[in-house]
Amino acid sequence: MKKQRKSDIEKFLELPDVEKNRIAGKLDSETLEESLARSRPLNAREKRQWQRFKTKMGRPRIGKGAKTISLTVEQSLLEQADAYARRHGISRSKLVAQGLRAVLGSAA
Repeated sequence: MKKQRKSDIEKFLELPDVEKNRIAGKLDSETLEESLARSRPLNAREKRQWQRFKTKMGRPRIGKGAKTISLTVEQSLLEQADAYARRHGISRSKLVAQGLRAVLGSAA
């Protein structure tokens, strides 16, 4: 069985706190130009990893995706809705979506 090498992050986490603080202080004092001088382009393996990571970012798509809207609601109705959502452990957005589905489903 092939032994896996430790990542740089795992190696860093194993360091004593004093050494971690020294490294963090050195990085904090570094200018942007110094940081850029140490950087390099990604190699092929790192590019693949970045692409996989980038595609996993964000919320999972449900249906055709989501659209952010601005909605005006009477203050007392919003307070009642928020209280209901809290009691039932759902978000305000999910409550509105469920209400829309109920109305649209009965209208069909």
